[in-house]
Amino acid sequence: MIVRILMGAMFLFASVVVLFKLMPQPEPTGNIKIFMEGVAATGYLMTLIKVTELVCSIAFLSGFYVPLAVVVIFPNIVNIFMFHLFLSPEGLPIAILLLIGDLFLANYYRERYMPMLKAK
Repeated sequence: MIVRILMGAMFLFASVVVLFKLMPQPEPTGNIKIFMEGVAATGYLMTLIKVTELVCSIAFLSGFYVPLAVVVIFPNIVNIFMFHLFLSPEGLPIAILLLIGDLFLANYYRERYMPMLKAK
């Protein structure tokens, strides 16, 4: 439960700050700037990522649909991990904690996934 609440709080803060422009974002430089320009050029991707994070954070914090939220947020977490691994290593510890937390929750709810994973 602690892992679920912490992840929910982290994603809630991260999504609300960006979606509602509550804090100025630092000016990116180098490869991070190129990456962020590519994300911005789509016109929808950052909004999609942050809305996904917001919905999953609400699920984590409320305790409803947590197994679904664990699966839905996983691609975002992998992207966060890869972004920090290749472009911004100073954020890698938090990315690793998010990845470990999501894998922990997936393991905790593994029985809920078994019906979907059975061979027919």
